[in-house]
Amino acid sequence: MESHDTQSQFGSAEIALLRLLAERFPTIDAAAAEIAHLRAVLTLPKGTVHVVSDVHGEHKKLQHIVNNASGFMRPFIDRVFGSKLGAGEKQILLNTIYYPSQLFEHLGLRRGQHGDRAAFVKRTIRRQFKLLQALRSRHTLDHVEDLFPDHYRKLFRELLWEAREDRQSAFVTAMLVGLIEQRKGLSAVRWASRVIRNLSVFELVVAGDLGDRGPRLDKVADILIRQPRVRITWGNHDVSWMGACLGHRALIATVLRVSLRYRRIAQIEEGYGISIAPLEKLARDCYGDDPAERFGARGDEGIRPPAEVARMQKAIAIIQFKLENQLIADNPGYHMKRRELMDALDLERGVVTLDGREYPLTDTHLPTVDRASPAALSDDESVCVEALRDSFTASQRLWEHVKHWARVGSTYLIRDGHLIFHGCVPVDEAGELLALEVDGKVQKGRALFDALDVVVQRAVRQRLEPDLDMLWYLWAGPRSPLFGKNEMTSFERYFIADQTTHKEHKNPYFELIHDASFCRRVLDEFGADPDIGMIVNGHVPVKPDRGEEPVKESRKAITIDGAFSEAYSDRGYTLILDCDGARLAEHHHFESVAEALHSGADIVPTVREVRSHDAARLVGDTEAAAEIHAKINALERLSTAYRANVIAERE
Repeated sequence: MESHDTQSQFGSAEIALLRLLAERFPTIDAAAAEIAHLRAVLTLPKGTVHVVSDVHGEHKKLQHIVNNASGFMRPFIDRVFGSKLGAGEKQILLNTIYYPSQLFEHLGLRRGQHGDRAAFVKRTIRRQFKLLQALRSRHTLDHVEDLFPDHYRKLFRELLWEAREDRQSAFVTAMLVGLIEQRKGLSAVRWASRVIRNLSVFELVVAGDLGDRGPRLDKVADILIRQPRVRITWGNHDVSWMGACLGHRALIATVLRVSLRYRRIAQIEEGYGISIAPLEKLARDCYGDDPAERFGARGDEGIRPPAEVARMQKAIAIIQFKLENQLIADNPGYHMKRRELMDALDLERGVVTLDGREYPLTDTHLPTVDRASPAALSDDESVCVEALRDSFTASQRLWEHVKHWARVGSTYLIRDGHLIFHGCVPVDEAGELLALEVDGKVQKGRALFDALDVVVQRAVRQRLEPDLDMLWYLWAGPRSPLFGKNEMTSFERYFIADQTTHKEHKNPYFELIHDASFCRRVLDEFGADPDIGMIVNGHVPVKPDRGEEPVKESRKAITIDGAFSEAYSDRGYTLILDCDGARLAEHHHFESVAEALHSGADIVPTVREVRSHDAARLVGDTEAAAEIHAKINALERLSTAYRANVIAERE
């Protein structure tokens, strides 16, 4: 009777799910062992999360910050080895962790004497595993070993055990000698460096804007793909590239214009294999010898003459403004009629009308603009746009990157009680949540972010035109949480001299985050912890020279856009969330890998404490605990099903 009562507790849907779980845990013993493991995980110190933002294509700087764990590695080596290693030995060990392959070339190890190479390998890899032994105390052994490459798994297990015992093993030495004789010793050292880097940071979170401004979005994306645990909260620049990859014409024009404005053409042509020859032809045929003075490019990427780049930028800018005009007219629900600026042109008089006031145009040479239908593409422009669209949608590398951004991305994240997103939570001056219609339903606050997550994921999978249009709205719409301003005034900066028209007004959110009560309401709205958590966003660079601080007066919000890119001020921040609290690392300029190897150049950040915990935070204290408890409950239900013979054990 008891067995029958137990069986009746299970519905057919639950049994079906439990059968899937039984594929991994086929016996009561297997389920019990996993339950014990998961309960033990709850007692571990929480993993260290590093949050950066607004990388804007600065791949070299990002790689170095990833390699040195936002400045953690140098003091960590000092702590582990103390006076046992001299300054020179510590520097070589640091460079081995940061840039192993380049260091091997710098030291001549690949082509040097066998004895020198063998001594380096045996000495260095044991030092590396001293570091790994110190790092592994905050992780399960499974997590550590998951980072080991399959071909060195046995050796690395033995080295880890040897480091724990603090004595050299003849068995390990024999394994190393065998590897060295097969000329694989340096490879093992390189892999050990990767494991150290990956174990130093449990998770890397990038709070939006991977590209634009800086040189190579594609290389930033490659770095992130190599990280074992990475999450992205999309910024407006990210969704613009996603939309361009998916074939949205206005966003193709946008990313090309921005790349040309900052002379970042290599990421388009070399990085993504996208031909801009159609745009070159359009600029040559339609703009001839136009000086395009208002379209002078920034930066010094010398692939093409500056005047040619300026004409190409002008040509694609006009296309962008036309396509945006059409898009806004087709989407009245965006409430952006004021931005139908091509329709506001009067080319005969050389003026544009904004809010009832006329402004002289600084450039009236617009040969592709039809005075009767100024927002319509000319025949030449249409041919150019379709050719560019074919090239963008055919870029396999860009598509692989966009798929990754979709897989690891979302509009917001919660980590250890902190709410992380790129831009803002749209609100009015009183701090009340502003609504936006998404999929026919008015949404605001967390519900708006969740609804936009659905739209972005659907856009990547189905490429429906309304969803792609919403990607454009996220790029520049007034209630876009990824943009956070009333409008994007690119047209005005090109064509109107009066700088008052260039002003982009930030959402009131950016002032209200100085108010602790407002921050608590936002944290509570998203299910974050109003007591220990903070709002963390990027998007708006902090300007210390104007008295700005990343930590706001409320002490409940922090802006981590530190102008990472050289196009801004070449600084940047990492917010480090570990078991002891939150620290902010302020980064500075990184010269080059060559300087790191020759003179020990490093980014040694200025670190300040933002939050401290009275007791170390455990995994069980974080939002990860809910998922772990759910897994434990499922395994306990599986065990009950086994005992009731609802599901049969498999030996």
